[in-house]
Amino acid sequence: MSSKLPTVAIIGRANAGKSSLFNRMVRAKQAIVAKEAGTTRNKVVGKVEYQGSQFWLVDTAGLKDPNDDFEQSIQDQIVDAVESADVILVVVDSTNYTSDEDKSIAKKALKSKKPIILIANKTDLASTLSNDEFKRLGIANVGITNLLDKIHSVIPKAREESPENVLKICLVGRPNVGKSHLFNSLAGKQQALVADISGTTRDVNRSPIKYHGIDIELLDTAGMRKPGKQEVGIEKFSVLRTISAIEESDICLLLMDVNELNTQLDQRIAGIVDEAGKGLIIVVTKWDSVENKDAYTRDALAPKIANTFNFVPYAPLIFTSSLTGQNVSKIYDLALKVDENRRRTLRTRDLNSLLQQLVSSHPPAALKNNKPKLRYIVQTDTSPPWFVIYGSHLKFVHWSYKRYLERNLREKFDLAGTPIRFSFRDEDQIKANRTRIREGKEPRIIKGRIKG
Repeated sequence: MSSKLPTVAIIGRANAGKSSLFNRMVRAKQAIVAKEAGTTRNKVVGKVEYQGSQFWLVDTAGLKDPNDDFEQSIQDQIVDAVESADVILVVVDSTNYTSDEDKSIAKKALKSKKPIILIANKTDLASTLSNDEFKRLGIANVGITNLLDKIHSVIPKAREESPENVLKICLVGRPNVGKSHLFNSLAGKQQALVADISGTTRDVNRSPIKYHGIDIELLDTAGMRKPGKQEVGIEKFSVLRTISAIEESDICLLLMDVNELNTQLDQRIAGIVDEAGKGLIIVVTKWDSVENKDAYTRDALAPKIANTFNFVPYAPLIFTSSLTGQNVSKIYDLALKVDENRRRTLRTRDLNSLLQQLVSSHPPAALKNNKPKLRYIVQTDTSPPWFVIYGSHLKFVHWSYKRYLERNLREKFDLAGTPIRFSFRDEDQIKANRTRIREGKEPRIIKGRIKG
C-alpha cells in the first residue's frame, strides 16, 4: 500500500449540497451545513476509511467568479484543492437544471485530466429532471450508494495509522483578532483564509505538524461574539463548533488584539476553557501595530491583563506578531511546557509534606463551632491535575482557604498553564456510607457524587 493517502476533492457551485455529502462520507458533522449559499469558506478536510483503505476528503466553497480580493482567495483555495486531488467529485443540484456555472465547473474538472465522478445531489427532492439533463456535462454519473465503490476503484490503496498522543492546540478568541494569521504562521503554510473581514473562519480548520518530534494538531476556530450579536443559523453553528473544539483540545490559545484588550467576552471565553479543564495560554496579537512602544510598554500592560484574568492566574502571557514572526515559535515551547504540567503526577509524600506545612502555618477557620481538619492529600488524576483532600468537617472549608491551598500548591510545584481541581472527602461521611452499604442501603448522594 502507498504510504501517502490519496485526496478526493468535492467541487460544485454554492448550495449544491457539497457539505452534506462530505458529512455523510466522513460520518461526522464536521462541515457546517445550512440552506444559506456560500456557507463553506475555508476548505474542510476529513479522513474516510473504506474497505481497509483510507483517503482524504476535501470540501470546498462554491465555485464562482470572484468579485473582490477576499472572494478571489476563496476561489484560489479551491483551485489548489483540485490541483492536489487524485479524484474530483463534481456535485450538482438535481432539483435545478444545469447552469452555466455547472458547465464551467465541469470543464475545469475535465481539464485536470484526473478521474472525475458526477454527483447528482438531492435526488430525494427531484421529481421532474431526467438523467439526460446531467449527461450533457460530459461526466459519468453514479448514485450515492455506489460512490465509495467507485472512488475505491480509482484511487491508490493506502492507509496510515494515526499517531497516538497527539497534542491538540486550539486557537480561540473574538472575531478578527488574528487567529487565522497565527494559525498560518504556526502551521507554516497558507491553510486558513486571512482577510480583514470579521468572521472569515466558520468551520474548524486543522493542521497536523511535528515540533521537536512531537505530533501536534492545530485547530483554528471561528470568532466568538456575544450571544446577542450572533447571527441566527450558521454563526451559531460556528460557536458550537468552537466550544466542541475546546472540549476536544488539550491546550487553548486565547488570542486578544493588543488594540482591544480585556473585554468581557475574552473573560467569558477564558472561563469556558477553565471550566473544560484545558490548558490556557493568553496570546496578545498584533504587537507590531503598537506605535512608540519601548521596553516598558509590555511591562505596563502585563499587570493590567493579569488583573483582568485573575480567575485564571495560572495562564502564561505572551506577546506576538504574526506579521513579523515575533515570539510565534515560542508558543510551541510554552505549549509543550503546559502539556507537561497538565500530565504531571506529584508524589503523595511531597503533597502531604506541603499540606502539613500550610495547615500548621495557617489553620482553616472554624465555622459554626466546626473546625475543619485536613488530614492528608492524594492526587487522583491528571489533565488536569486533580487532588483529593481527606479529613473531617470539610464542608466548612471556606473558598478563600481553598484558594490559599491552590496558590501555595502552584508556588511549590510548577503547574503553570493548567487548571487544577480539588475534591474534599469527609471521613465521617465515608464511614457512614460504608455502613449503609453493608446494611444494604443506598449511600447518600448529592449532585451525582457520594457526599464526602
